[in-house]
Amino acid sequence: MPTDRGWTAAFAAYGQPSVRSMLFLGFSAGLPFLLVFSTLSAWLTQAGIARSTIGLLSWVGLAYSIKFFWAPVVDRLPLPGLTRWLGRRRSWMLLAQTGLIAGLCLIAMGDPAANLSVIVWAALLVAFSSATQDIAIDAWRIEAAEIEFQGAMAAAYQLGYRIALLAAGAGALVMASRFDWSVAYLAMAALVGIGVLTTLLISEPAAQLDRAALANEARVSAFLDRRAHWPAPLRSAGAWLTGAVVCPFLDFFSRNGLRTALLMLAFIGAFRLPDITMGVMANPFYLDMGYTLEQIAAVAKVYGVIMTIAGAALGGLAVFRLGLFASLMIGGVLAMLTNLSFTALALLPEPGIGGLTMVISAENLASGFAGSAFIAYLSSLTNTLYTATQYALFSSLFTLPGKLLAGGSGFVVEAAGYPVFFAYTAALGLPALLLVMGLRRRAATQTA
Repeated sequence: MPTDRGWTAAFAAYGQPSVRSMLFLGFSAGLPFLLVFSTLSAWLTQAGIARSTIGLLSWVGLAYSIKFFWAPVVDRLPLPGLTRWLGRRRSWMLLAQTGLIAGLCLIAMGDPAANLSVIVWAALLVAFSSATQDIAIDAWRIEAAEIEFQGAMAAAYQLGYRIALLAAGAGALVMASRFDWSVAYLAMAALVGIGVLTTLLISEPAAQLDRAALANEARVSAFLDRRAHWPAPLRSAGAWLTGAVVCPFLDFFSRNGLRTALLMLAFIGAFRLPDITMGVMANPFYLDMGYTLEQIAAVAKVYGVIMTIAGAALGGLAVFRLGLFASLMIGGVLAMLTNLSFTALALLPEPGIGGLTMVISAENLASGFAGSAFIAYLSSLTNTLYTATQYALFSSLFTLPGKLLAGGSGFVVEAAGYPVFFAYTAALGLPALLLVMGLRRRAATQTA
């Protein structure tokens, strides 16, 4: 732990080599996302593909939601040759980036009007490779820096990710309009080289083995020893699956205790409830208020992006200077207040473009701040023996409750109106604040 936790040291955290590297890895993580969603949809629309088919193609994005299924493979399986050369994290990054380049080149060489199936399989390769890269990058980020620097790492990641979204969104569209879609996708494949170069230049973090994790592995070995009568292939498969899938769960609960672990999981599921539940109704709200698509896009892409980056940077500083729990509480309060600002906007008789700018700016600032604090918190919960598996599970869990509640958002709006809806989404932040206060007290008791 650093001895200087003042603001000067907090700003200096952004000069750490690992934090600077995270900016480029964040760019590599963000680049593929839009290329299999909105950017690809624009190309397919121009090619005359049916809207129903375009909608079905969006299912390739499920790879991001189910990546925890193969996260244990990324955690435990060495790649022949590559792992010895680069280490377990960078080897998987490089393999995933190779898949990204191959998939984007295949899309570039394809013709959706003549052979859509090639585009579909290539998009699936890009999505799967992108999700795999996310697993490896998250694991590297957690293992490459101490917990007090995780806020800065998360902020750098978000900045790189946002820049990549601009490149893969507006940048690709501009290139497609001036040249053609093949050139645009080949250019995006070339930009993956930024991630490849970063992967080759960064160092592999040293994994620290936790005693509790090793004890779990020993218990598993003893259990399998009692199955000596099983066929050798079955015992080997059972040993691998138990160590890769069961042990991460055992480790999490054994390190934290059942009650605290359940509180942590409840907090993970509750923290982003206001943002996720409100988000699905944001654009319908803007349109119902009379704003045009051009006004919404201009404010969201300019002020929204700037404020997200600023919020992420402030969140990273707060984690270093104030600590995790204080930063999480500030982020939770900001999320609730910004949701209430939507209520205020809905009640104004003539909100104007200034009101929209203020609300979107405040919401993105709060989202960026809370995002850095939350990523740092999730990172603190992992054990380096199971980093990829545990973080993939945590990052999948935190979106699930919000997505379930978001499904009923339209019914709330229709029944009660927008002002009540946004007040309701703000109130969803209260459980997370109560949980983080409880976790903070437990942490203080354990360290006392």
